[in-house]
Amino acid sequence: MRKVLGVMTEDFRLYHDLVEELKARDIPFVSLSFSRRIPENVGVVLTSRNEVDRVPRRPVIAVEDIDTSIAKALQAVDGRTRWEELLVGIDPGAEPGVAIVGDGRVLSASQASSPEDVARIVKDALGAFPSSRRHIRVGHGDRTNRNRILNALAREELPAEIVDEAGTTDRTEEPDIDAAIKIAFVSGVRANPPYVVDPTPGEVKDIQRRSRVTSEGDVTISKDLAVKVARGEITLDEAVHKQRHHS
Repeated sequence: MRKVLGVMTEDFRLYHDLVEELKARDIPFVSLSFSRRIPENVGVVLTSRNEVDRVPRRPVIAVEDIDTSIAKALQAVDGRTRWEELLVGIDPGAEPGVAIVGDGRVLSASQASSPEDVARIVKDALGAFPSSRRHIRVGHGDRTNRNRILNALAREELPAEIVDEAGTTDRTEEPDIDAAIKIAFVSGVRANPPYVVDPTPGEVKDIQRRSRVTSEGDVTISKDLAVKVARGEITLDEAVHKQRHHS
C-alpha cells in the first residue's frame, strides 16, 4: 500500500500553507480530523507543535519550517533514517536561494530572509537529515552577500566550498532556488573565512533606492547607514527608522 502524508491541524494558517505547498509539489496527502480515525494509508502526520500530543498515531512531525518538515515527512514515509551524501547549494543574494539535496534528490528548497539566515537553515537541515558525507556549496557571484553567507556559516563551524556558478541561472519562476539546486551538484574550492564585507558604490546606491521605496518616498538613508545594511549590521527597516529619528 502506497503511504501518503496526513495533515492534521486546527491552525488554519498552517493548514493553508501546508496544503498549498503539498499541492504545488504534487505530493499525495489527505486532510485529517482529530475526531476521526486516521486511515491506514497515512504514513506520517504533519501538525503544529502545540497539537503534537493530540495526534493518536506516530510518526508525527511538528511543523516548524514548511519545506524541511515536508522533507522529513517524505523521509519517514520512505523509511529513510540516513543519507549517504547531503549536498547544500546556496545562490547568494539579499534573500539567498538554499537547496538541500539527499542522494541526488531535492529534499528542500527555499529562500532565506537574509544572508545570515542561511546558516540557520543549513544547520537545521543537517540536523534533520543525518548523512555520512556533506558538502555546503556557495555560488561565487554577488561578492558582498556571498561573503556574509560564508562568514555566517563559519561562525556556526560549517565549512563550505565556493562554486563557479556560471550557467546556473535560468529564466524560471524561482531563479534563485533553481540556481541553488544546480550549485549543489557542482564541486568548488574550500572557502577560508572570515572575509571582508566591502559593498560596492552601486550596492550602496541600490540600498538607498530601496530605502525610498520602503518608506514610500519619505526617507533616503545616508551612505553610512546603507553601508551598514549592506554589511548586515542593521536591517533596512532599522536604517530607515534611524534616518527618520536623526532627521
